[in-house]
Amino acid sequence: MSDIADLIGSRFEWMSRDELISWQCEALRRSVAQAAKSRWYAAKFREMGLDPSSIKSVEDIKRLPFTTKEDLRQSYPDGMLTIDREDVIRVHTSSGTTGTPTAILHSRADIDCWAELMARCLAMSGATKADVFQNMSGYGMFTGGLGLHYGAERLGMMVLPAGPGNTARQIKLIRDFHVTCIHATPSYAMHVAERMISEGDDPSSLGLKRAFLGAEPYTEEMRQKLQELYGFKAFNSYGLSEMNGPGVAFECPEQNGMHVWEDAYLVEIVDPDTLEPVEEGEVGELVMTTLRREAMPLIRYRTRDLTCILPGDCPCGRKHRRLARMMGRSDDMLIVRGVNVFPSQIEEVIMRHKWIGGNYLIRLTKAEALDQMTVQVELARSEFDGSVETLRNLRAQLQKELREQVGFNVSVEVLEPGSLPASEGKAKRVVDERA
Repeated sequence: MSDIADLIGSRFEWMSRDELISWQCEALRRSVAQAAKSRWYAAKFREMGLDPSSIKSVEDIKRLPFTTKEDLRQSYPDGMLTIDREDVIRVHTSSGTTGTPTAILHSRADIDCWAELMARCLAMSGATKADVFQNMSGYGMFTGGLGLHYGAERLGMMVLPAGPGNTARQIKLIRDFHVTCIHATPSYAMHVAERMISEGDDPSSLGLKRAFLGAEPYTEEMRQKLQELYGFKAFNSYGLSEMNGPGVAFECPEQNGMHVWEDAYLVEIVDPDTLEPVEEGEVGELVMTTLRREAMPLIRYRTRDLTCILPGDCPCGRKHRRLARMMGRSDDMLIVRGVNVFPSQIEEVIMRHKWIGGNYLIRLTKAEALDQMTVQVELARSEFDGSVETLRNLRAQLQKELREQVGFNVSVEVLEPGSLPASEGKAKRVVDERA
Protein backbone atom coordinates (compact mmCIF):
# COMPACT_ATOMS: atom_id res chain seq x y z
CA MET A 1 0.00 0.00 0.00
CA SER A 2 1.49 3.35 -1.01
CA ASP A 3 -1.33 5.64 0.09
CA ILE A 4 -0.60 7.06 3.55
CA ALA A 5 -4.27 6.87 4.53
CA ASP A 6 -4.17 3.10 4.08
CA LEU A 7 -0.84 2.83 5.87
CA ILE A 8 -2.21 4.48 9.02
CA GLY A 9 -5.64 2.84 8.96
CA SER A 10 -7.80 5.92 8.35
CA ARG A 11 -10.70 3.72 7.29
CA PHE A 12 -10.90 2.59 10.92
CA GLU A 13 -10.06 5.97 12.43
CA TRP A 14 -13.18 7.70 11.12
CA MET A 15 -15.75 4.90 11.50
CA SER A 16 -19.16 5.84 12.89
CA ARG A 17 -20.38 4.26 16.13
CA ASP A 18 -22.66 1.91 14.20
CA GLU A 19 -19.78 0.84 11.95
CA LEU A 20 -17.50 0.29 14.95
CA ILE A 21 -20.04 -1.83 16.82
CA SER A 22 -20.73 -3.91 13.71
CA TRP A 23 -16.99 -4.42 13.23
CA GLN A 24 -16.52 -5.34 16.89
CA CYS A 25 -19.21 -8.03 16.79
CA GLU A 26 -17.56 -9.79 13.88
CA ALA A 27 -14.04 -9.22 15.21
CA LEU A 28 -14.94 -10.59 18.65
CA ARG A 29 -16.26 -13.82 17.09
CA ARG A 30 -13.00 -14.21 15.15
CA SER A 31 -10.86 -13.39 18.18
CA VAL A 32 -12.61 -15.91 20.45
CA ALA A 33 -12.40 -18.61 17.76
CA GLN A 34 -8.69 -17.84 17.36
CA ALA A 35 -8.06 -17.89 21.12
CA ALA A 36 -9.68 -21.34 21.31
CA LYS A 37 -6.78 -22.68 19.21
CA SER A 38 -4.41 -22.13 22.14
CA ARG A 39 -3.83 -24.77 24.80
CA TRP A 40 -4.66 -22.40 27.63
CA TYR A 41 -7.96 -20.95 26.33
CA ALA A 42 -9.08 -24.32 24.91
CA ALA A 43 -8.77 -25.83 28.40
CA LYS A 44 -10.44 -22.81 30.00
CA PHE A 45 -13.40 -22.92 27.63
CA ARG A 46 -13.82 -26.68 28.20
CA GLU A 47 -13.74 -26.16 31.95
CA MET A 48 -16.50 -23.55 31.65
CA GLY A 49 -18.52 -25.59 29.18
CA LEU A 50 -18.29 -22.70 26.73
CA ASP A 51 -18.69 -23.27 22.98
CA PRO A 52 -16.67 -20.49 21.26
CA SER A 53 -19.10 -20.51 18.34
CA SER A 54 -21.87 -19.41 20.72
CA ILE A 55 -20.31 -15.94 20.99
CA LYS A 56 -22.33 -13.88 18.54
CA SER A 57 -22.14 -10.24 19.62
CA VAL A 58 -20.43 -7.73 21.88
CA GLU A 59 -23.12 -8.33 24.51
CA ASP A 60 -21.84 -11.91 24.86
CA ILE A 61 -18.52 -10.64 26.25
CA LYS A 62 -19.83 -11.14 29.81
CA ARG A 63 -19.97 -14.90 29.19
CA LEU A 64 -16.22 -15.06 28.58
CA PRO A 65 -13.58 -15.57 31.30
CA PHE A 66 -11.28 -12.85 32.58
CA THR A 67 -7.55 -13.20 31.92
CA THR A 68 -4.98 -12.02 34.46
CA LYS A 69 -1.26 -11.44 34.61
CA GLU A 70 -1.02 -14.60 36.71
CA ASP A 71 -2.66 -16.54 33.86
CA LEU A 72 0.01 -15.23 31.51
CA ARG A 73 2.71 -16.37 33.93
CA GLN A 74 1.17 -19.82 34.26
CA SER A 75 0.92 -20.22 30.49
CA TYR A 76 4.51 -19.01 29.93
CA PRO A 77 6.18 -19.28 27.49
CA ASP A 78 3.70 -20.21 24.76
CA GLY A 79 0.59 -21.75 26.32
CA MET A 80 -1.59 -19.04 24.75
CA LEU A 81 -0.01 -19.23 21.30
CA THR A 82 -2.52 -19.90 18.50
CA ILE A 83 -0.22 -20.20 15.48
CA ASP A 84 2.81 -22.34 14.57
CA ARG A 85 5.97 -21.24 16.37
CA GLU A 86 7.73 -20.83 13.02
CA ASP A 87 5.23 -18.06 12.18
CA VAL A 88 6.13 -16.02 15.29
CA ILE A 89 8.46 -13.15 14.35
CA ARG A 90 8.73 -11.24 17.65
CA VAL A 91 8.51 -11.88 21.39
CA HIS A 92 8.26 -9.25 24.12
CA THR A 93 8.47 -10.13 27.81
CA SER A 94 7.74 -8.17 30.95
CA SER A 95 10.51 -6.42 32.83
CA GLY A 96 11.93 -7.78 36.06
CA THR A 97 14.70 -10.18 36.98
CA THR A 98 12.92 -12.52 39.39
CA GLY A 99 9.99 -14.87 39.00
CA THR A 100 8.27 -16.00 35.84
CA PRO A 101 7.83 -13.14 33.34
CA THR A 102 4.91 -12.62 31.02
CA ALA A 103 5.46 -13.08 27.29
CA ILE A 104 3.53 -11.79 24.28
CA LEU A 105 4.23 -13.43 20.91
CA HIS A 106 3.54 -11.67 17.62
CA SER A 107 3.00 -12.70 14.01
CA ARG A 108 3.97 -10.47 11.10
CA ALA A 109 0.34 -9.36 10.80
CA ASP A 110 0.36 -8.43 14.49
CA ILE A 111 3.46 -6.25 14.10
CA ASP A 112 1.98 -4.59 11.00
CA CYS A 113 -1.24 -3.86 12.89
CA TRP A 114 0.70 -2.41 15.83
CA ALA A 115 2.68 -0.11 13.51
CA GLU A 116 -0.57 1.01 11.88
CA LEU A 117 -2.17 1.82 15.24
CA MET A 118 0.89 3.72 16.39
CA ALA A 119 1.14 5.68 13.12
CA ARG A 120 -2.53 6.55 13.52
CA CYS A 121 -1.79 7.92 17.01
CA LEU A 122 1.06 10.11 15.80
CA ALA A 123 -0.89 11.40 12.80
CA MET A 124 -3.83 12.23 15.06
CA SER A 125 -1.54 14.51 17.10
CA GLY A 126 -0.75 16.46 13.93
CA ALA A 127 2.62 14.84 13.14
CA THR A 128 3.51 14.28 9.46
CA LYS A 129 6.40 12.88 7.44
CA ALA A 130 7.91 16.37 7.55
CA ASP A 131 8.57 15.94 11.29
CA VAL A 132 11.77 14.58 12.84
CA PHE A 133 11.20 12.13 15.70
CA GLN A 134 13.66 11.35 18.52
CA ASN A 135 12.81 8.24 20.53
CA MET A 136 14.16 8.66 24.07
CA SER A 137 12.54 5.46 25.34
CA GLY A 138 14.08 2.06 25.96
CA TYR A 139 14.30 -0.62 23.27
CA GLY A 140 14.89 -4.34 23.79
CA MET A 141 12.22 -6.46 25.45
CA PHE A 142 10.43 -3.29 26.61
CA THR A 143 7.66 -2.46 24.10
CA GLY A 144 7.75 1.34 24.34
CA GLY A 145 10.75 1.98 22.13
CA LEU A 146 9.94 -0.28 19.20
CA GLY A 147 6.24 0.59 19.19
CA LEU A 148 6.78 4.31 18.65
CA HIS A 149 9.73 3.63 16.33
CA TYR A 150 7.72 1.46 13.93
CA GLY A 151 4.78 3.85 14.01
CA ALA A 152 6.92 6.89 13.24
CA GLU A 153 8.60 5.10 10.34
CA ARG A 154 5.20 3.96 9.04
CA LEU A 155 4.14 7.60 9.02
CA GLY A 156 7.32 8.48 7.12
CA MET A 157 9.09 10.53 9.79
CA MET A 158 12.87 10.70 10.13
CA VAL A 159 13.58 8.64 13.27
CA LEU A 160 16.46 8.99 15.71
CA PRO A 161 16.49 5.81 17.90
CA ALA A 162 18.38 7.53 20.73
CA GLY A 163 17.09 5.37 23.56
CA PRO A 164 17.16 6.65 27.16
CA GLY A 165 19.99 8.31 29.05
CA ASN A 166 23.10 10.28 28.03
CA THR A 167 21.26 13.56 28.42
CA ALA A 168 23.97 15.73 26.87
CA ARG A 169 23.84 13.64 23.69
CA GLN A 170 20.02 13.80 23.64
CA ILE A 171 20.14 17.60 23.65
CA LYS A 172 22.82 17.70 20.97
CA LEU A 173 20.87 15.34 18.68
CA ILE A 174 17.71 17.41 19.06
CA ARG A 175 19.57 20.53 18.01
CA ASP A 176 21.74 19.00 15.27
CA PHE A 177 18.87 17.24 13.47
CA HIS A 178 16.18 19.86 14.18
CA VAL A 179 14.01 17.33 16.00
CA THR A 180 10.37 18.38 16.30
CA CYS A 181 8.83 15.41 18.20
CA ILE A 182 10.12 13.34 21.11
CA HIS A 183 8.94 10.26 22.99
CA ALA A 184 9.97 9.94 26.65
CA THR A 185 8.69 9.17 30.10
CA PRO A 186 7.39 12.33 31.80
CA SER A 187 10.01 12.01 34.52
CA TYR A 188 12.88 11.86 32.00
CA ALA A 189 11.50 14.81 30.03
CA MET A 190 11.47 16.74 33.31
CA HIS A 191 15.02 15.58 34.09
CA VAL A 192 16.29 16.87 30.71
CA ALA A 193 14.61 20.24 31.29
CA GLU A 194 16.07 20.60 34.78
CA ARG A 195 19.51 19.60 33.51
CA MET A 196 19.35 22.33 30.86
CA ILE A 197 18.15 24.94 33.35
CA SER A 198 20.94 24.05 35.81
CA GLU A 199 23.44 24.67 33.00
CA GLY A 200 21.93 28.04 32.12
CA ASP A 201 20.12 26.71 29.06
CA ASP A 202 16.46 27.10 28.11
CA PRO A 203 14.41 23.98 27.17
CA SER A 204 12.16 26.08 24.93
CA SER A 205 15.20 26.91 22.77
CA LEU A 206 15.15 23.33 21.44
CA GLY A 207 12.20 24.18 19.21
CA LEU A 208 10.25 20.99 19.96
CA LYS A 209 6.61 20.95 18.80
CA ARG A 210 5.26 17.76 20.34
CA ALA A 211 6.10 15.30 23.09
CA PHE A 212 4.54 11.85 23.36
CA LEU A 213 4.57 10.92 27.05
CA GLY A 214 3.79 7.59 28.61
CA ALA A 215 5.06 4.40 30.33
CA GLU A 216 4.36 5.82 33.79
CA PRO A 217 1.42 7.62 35.39
CA TYR A 218 1.62 11.39 35.65
CA THR A 219 -0.76 14.21 36.44
CA GLU A 220 -2.21 17.08 34.44
CA GLU A 221 -0.11 19.37 36.63
CA MET A 222 3.06 17.59 35.43
CA ARG A 223 1.92 17.95 31.80
CA GLN A 224 1.30 21.68 32.21
CA LYS A 225 4.68 22.17 33.85
CA LEU A 226 6.47 20.39 30.97
CA GLN A 227 4.53 22.35 28.36
CA GLU A 228 5.50 25.62 30.05
CA LEU A 229 9.17 24.63 30.21
CA TYR A 230 9.54 23.39 26.63
CA GLY A 231 6.81 25.24 24.77
CA PHE A 232 5.67 22.01 23.10
CA LYS A 233 2.30 20.28 23.19
CA ALA A 234 2.45 17.12 25.32
CA PHE A 235 0.21 14.22 24.32
CA ASN A 236 -0.82 11.55 26.78
CA SER A 237 -0.38 7.98 25.59
CA TYR A 238 -1.66 4.72 27.05
CA GLY A 239 -0.51 1.21 26.37
CA LEU A 240 0.60 -1.98 28.04
CA SER A 241 2.73 -4.83 26.78
CA GLU A 242 -0.15 -7.31 27.01
CA MET A 243 -2.04 -5.20 24.43
CA ASN A 244 1.10 -4.78 22.21
CA GLY A 245 2.50 -1.78 24.05
CA PRO A 246 1.92 1.91 23.22
CA GLY A 247 -0.75 2.73 20.68
CA VAL A 248 -3.77 1.41 22.58
CA ALA A 249 -5.12 4.91 23.25
CA PHE A 250 -3.85 8.38 22.45
CA GLU A 251 -4.88 12.00 22.73
CA CYS A 252 -6.07 14.06 19.80
CA PRO A 253 -5.27 17.81 19.67
CA GLU A 254 -8.21 18.47 22.02
CA GLN A 255 -6.11 16.86 24.82
CA ASN A 256 -9.27 15.85 26.60
CA GLY A 257 -9.09 12.08 27.06
CA MET A 258 -7.38 9.39 25.00
CA HIS A 259 -9.21 7.84 22.06
CA VAL A 260 -8.97 4.06 22.47
CA TRP A 261 -8.83 2.35 19.07
CA GLU A 262 -12.01 0.31 19.30
CA ASP A 263 -11.40 -1.52 16.03
CA ALA A 264 -8.48 -3.23 17.80
CA TYR A 265 -9.61 -3.35 21.43
CA LEU A 266 -12.94 -4.06 23.08
CA VAL A 267 -13.11 -2.03 26.28
CA GLU A 268 -14.93 -2.67 29.54
CA ILE A 269 -14.78 -0.75 32.82
CA VAL A 270 -15.59 -2.94 35.83
CA ASP A 271 -15.64 -2.68 39.59
CA PRO A 272 -12.26 -4.22 40.61
CA ASP A 273 -13.87 -6.01 43.56
CA THR A 274 -17.13 -7.33 42.07
CA LEU A 275 -15.98 -7.41 38.41
CA GLU A 276 -19.41 -6.08 37.46
CA PRO A 277 -19.62 -3.28 34.86
CA VAL A 278 -19.84 0.30 36.13
CA GLU A 279 -21.85 3.16 34.65
CA GLU A 280 -20.32 5.31 31.90
CA GLY A 281 -18.25 8.04 33.53
CA GLU A 282 -17.72 6.01 36.71
CA VAL A 283 -14.17 5.03 37.65
CA GLY A 284 -13.29 1.34 37.54
CA GLU A 285 -10.72 -1.13 36.31
CA LEU A 286 -9.99 -1.19 32.59
CA VAL A 287 -10.54 -4.61 30.99
CA MET A 288 -9.51 -5.17 27.36
CA THR A 289 -10.03 -7.81 24.68
CA THR A 290 -7.86 -7.84 21.56
CA LEU A 291 -9.80 -7.79 18.29
CA ARG A 292 -7.04 -7.76 15.67
CA ARG A 293 -4.33 -9.96 17.15
CA GLU A 294 -3.43 -13.22 15.43
CA ALA A 295 -0.67 -15.00 17.35
CA MET A 296 -1.84 -14.47 20.92
CA PRO A 297 -5.30 -12.95 21.36
CA LEU A 298 -6.24 -12.07 24.93
CA ILE A 299 -9.80 -12.23 26.25
CA ARG A 300 -11.01 -9.79 28.91
CA TYR A 301 -7.53 -8.96 30.20
CA ARG A 302 -7.57 -7.24 33.60
CA THR A 303 -5.14 -4.34 33.24
CA ARG A 304 -5.48 -3.26 36.93
CA ASP A 305 -5.45 0.36 35.63
CA LEU A 306 -8.17 2.62 37.01
CA THR A 307 -9.93 4.98 34.61
CA CYS A 308 -13.35 5.78 33.16
CA ILE A 309 -15.01 6.29 29.79
CA LEU A 310 -15.55 9.99 29.22
CA PRO A 311 -19.15 10.66 28.22
CA GLY A 312 -20.11 12.60 25.09
CA ASP A 313 -18.51 13.09 21.70
CA CYS A 314 -15.08 14.59 21.11
CA PRO A 315 -15.03 17.86 19.12
CA CYS A 316 -12.39 16.30 16.84
CA GLY A 317 -15.12 14.18 15.23
CA ARG A 318 -13.67 10.74 15.95
CA LYS A 319 -16.21 8.29 17.37
CA HIS A 320 -13.73 6.03 19.18
CA ARG A 321 -14.55 6.53 22.87
CA ARG A 322 -12.13 8.34 25.16
CA LEU A 323 -10.42 7.03 28.27
CA ALA A 324 -9.71 9.45 31.09
CA ARG A 325 -6.13 9.80 32.30
CA MET A 326 -5.18 6.73 34.34
CA MET A 327 -5.93 7.46 37.98
CA GLY A 328 -3.68 4.77 39.41
CA ARG A 329 -3.69 1.01 39.57
CA SER A 330 -5.95 -1.14 41.69
CA ASP A 331 -2.84 -3.02 42.85
CA ASP A 332 -0.66 0.12 43.36
CA MET A 333 -2.93 1.86 45.84
CA LEU A 334 -1.21 2.69 49.12
CA ILE A 335 -3.01 2.16 52.42
CA VAL A 336 -1.64 4.59 54.98
CA ARG A 337 -3.28 4.80 58.41
CA GLY A 338 -6.31 3.10 56.90
CA VAL A 339 -6.60 5.72 54.15
CA ASN A 340 -6.43 4.82 50.45
CA VAL A 341 -3.78 6.99 48.76
CA PHE A 342 -2.54 7.02 45.16
CA PRO A 343 0.88 8.52 44.31
CA SER A 344 -0.84 10.68 41.68
CA GLN A 345 -2.63 12.54 44.50
CA ILE A 346 0.75 13.57 45.93
CA GLU A 347 2.11 14.59 42.51
CA GLU A 348 -0.96 16.71 41.84
CA VAL A 349 -0.12 18.87 44.87
CA ILE A 350 3.64 19.00 44.25
CA MET A 351 3.36 20.15 40.64
CA ARG A 352 1.35 23.22 41.61
CA HIS A 353 4.50 24.79 43.06
CA LYS A 354 7.13 26.44 40.87
CA TRP A 355 9.67 26.38 43.71
CA ILE A 356 9.74 22.56 43.56
CA GLY A 357 11.70 20.68 40.89
CA GLY A 358 10.20 17.81 38.93
CA ASN A 359 11.64 14.95 40.98
CA TYR A 360 10.09 13.66 44.19
CA LEU A 361 9.93 10.53 46.36
CA ILE A 362 7.31 9.17 48.77
CA ARG A 363 8.77 7.27 51.74
CA LEU A 364 6.58 5.12 53.99
CA THR A 365 7.85 4.09 57.42
CA LYS A 366 6.45 3.16 60.84
CA ALA A 367 6.91 4.85 64.20
CA GLU A 368 5.46 3.04 67.22
CA ALA A 369 3.20 0.99 64.93
CA LEU A 370 1.83 4.14 63.26
CA ASP A 371 2.30 4.65 59.52
CA GLN A 372 4.40 7.67 58.57
CA MET A 373 4.56 9.30 55.13
CA THR A 374 7.46 11.55 54.16
CA VAL A 375 7.47 13.37 50.84
CA GLN A 376 10.94 14.37 49.62
CA VAL A 377 11.11 17.15 47.03
CA GLU A 378 13.96 19.01 45.38
CA LEU A 379 14.34 22.77 45.43
CA ALA A 380 14.19 24.63 42.12
CA ARG A 381 16.88 27.30 42.60
CA SER A 382 15.50 29.52 39.84
CA GLU A 383 12.27 30.01 41.79
CA PHE A 384 13.78 30.48 45.30
CA ASP A 385 15.08 33.74 46.82
CA GLY A 386 17.48 32.01 49.21
CA SER A 387 15.69 33.08 52.38
CA VAL A 388 15.43 30.52 55.19
CA GLU A 389 12.16 32.13 56.29
CA THR A 390 10.74 31.81 52.77
CA LEU A 391 11.74 28.15 52.64
CA ARG A 392 10.11 27.50 56.03
CA ASN A 393 6.86 29.08 54.83
CA LEU A 394 6.88 27.20 51.53
CA ARG A 395 7.46 23.89 53.31
CA ALA A 396 4.63 24.60 55.76
CA GLN A 397 2.26 25.48 52.90
CA LEU A 398 3.12 22.24 51.07
CA GLN A 399 2.51 20.21 54.26
CA LYS A 400 -0.87 21.90 54.71
CA GLU A 401 -1.95 21.13 51.13
CA LEU A 402 -0.81 17.51 51.38
CA ARG A 403 -2.72 17.07 54.65
CA GLU A 404 -5.85 18.47 53.00
CA GLN A 405 -5.36 16.13 50.03
CA VAL A 406 -4.85 12.83 51.88
CA GLY A 407 -6.47 13.50 55.26
CA PHE A 408 -3.49 12.99 57.59
CA ASN A 409 -0.21 14.73 58.45
CA VAL A 410 2.60 14.29 55.94
CA SER A 411 6.24 15.16 56.64
CA VAL A 412 8.05 17.16 53.95
CA GLU A 413 11.80 17.19 53.32
CA VAL A 414 13.21 19.83 50.94
CA LEU A 415 16.45 18.67 49.35
CA GLU A 416 19.14 20.25 47.19
CA PRO A 417 18.62 19.95 43.41
CA GLY A 418 19.92 16.60 42.15
CA SER A 419 19.69 14.88 45.54
CA LEU A 420 17.15 12.29 44.41
CA PRO A 421 18.12 9.66 41.80
CA ALA A 422 17.14 10.72 38.28
CA SER A 423 15.09 8.22 36.31
CA GLU A 424 15.83 7.40 32.68
CA GLY A 425 13.01 4.85 32.48
CA LYS A 426 9.94 4.43 34.63
CA ALA A 427 10.31 6.59 37.72
CA LYS A 428 10.25 4.88 41.11
CA ARG A 429 8.15 7.22 43.22
CA VAL A 430 7.40 5.12 46.32
CA VAL A 431 9.75 3.48 48.82
CA ASP A 432 7.78 1.44 51.36
CA GLU A 433 9.95 0.59 54.36
CA ARG A 434 7.11 -0.41 56.70
CA ALA A 435 7.85 -4.12 56.41
